[in-house]
Amino acid sequence: MLSTTLLPIIARYDEISDLLSRPEIVADVKQLTALSKEQSQIQEITQQARIYLATLESIQENKLLLEDKELSELAKEELKTLESTKTELEETLRVLLIPKDPNDDKNIYLELRAGTGGDEAGIFVGDLFRAYCRYADTKGWKVEIISSSENDVGGYKEIIALIKGSGVFSKLKFEGGTHRVQRVPQTESQGRIHTSAITVAIMPEVDDVEITINPNDLRIEVFRAGGHGGQCVNTTDSAVRITHIPTGISVSMQDEKSQHKNKDKAMKILKARIYEAQIAEQMAQNSQARKDQVGSGDRSERIRTYNYPQNRLTDHRINTTLYSLEEIMLSGNLDSIIDPLIAHAQSLALSAQE
Repeated sequence: MLSTTLLPIIARYDEISDLLSRPEIVADVKQLTALSKEQSQIQEITQQARIYLATLESIQENKLLLEDKELSELAKEELKTLESTKTELEETLRVLLIPKDPNDDKNIYLELRAGTGGDEAGIFVGDLFRAYCRYADTKGWKVEIISSSENDVGGYKEIIALIKGSGVFSKLKFEGGTHRVQRVPQTESQGRIHTSAITVAIMPEVDDVEITINPNDLRIEVFRAGGHGGQCVNTTDSAVRITHIPTGISVSMQDEKSQHKNKDKAMKILKARIYEAQIAEQMAQNSQARKDQVGSGDRSERIRTYNYPQNRLTDHRINTTLYSLEEIMLSGNLDSIIDPLIAHAQSLALSAQE
């Protein structure tokens, strides 16, 4: 019974409220932070649970009134409303009871890379990155470019950014994969439509507690930066490449003039990539998780097509097509495709519980 599941959650919320009022907890920053975070995570379900239990109580009270000649008609009308409310609350609570992805509240590293299509792919890397930046603006998130490599026509071979804010991973976690674009390139003089592709990776930001790397497993190389840059480019060994020998995962960083800063940035991205690889391996070993997921985040998986001549955006995982591509890209209104993806993931999760 649903109420049996909800009662311990309410009890835990009340217990945390009591703990947070104690002086010894207030004085302990670590405990205070952990308890506040836990309470915040169950706050919404606790509020809905209280309403649900109160609704059940009201239903029982009105059922008793059905035997009262004077109040029976009023009770019947009230029961209709209460039963409808009960059904809506049960649907809401089932979604809230879906086990939460532990990464949902984390910041992310967003990595976009040009794939097939040459210069046009690089141009689309810039276009899609700007759309993500506009989307971040609508959410009040902050975007910090960590590393970028420009091509010769105003696009990017690769761009990596850190996006910070509330629930960033929960919103963008399904963006990983291959994004295909169909349009007439700026460099095309004959007006022919070209198909290009870029890859997107979404990696949760991790801290030292979540992933530990043995320094002996790292190969660190320094070299002179190349390409676009300031006076220090090609004059000092400021660029850094770090390779995690057991996995072969490698990160190069040269955007900063300081070797120390480049090493620090490279280590953070390396940890995120190793963490991402570990999650992918775990999911590959879990057949049910692989079956239920909306998308694996595998960069080889084509997830979406952006067709500019038809003003069409199609997400192939949920067979959803929107004819508002230009508006989505210019305004950053990605919720029109992200929300259906989240809803589909919730539906799969609910089906798995049945």
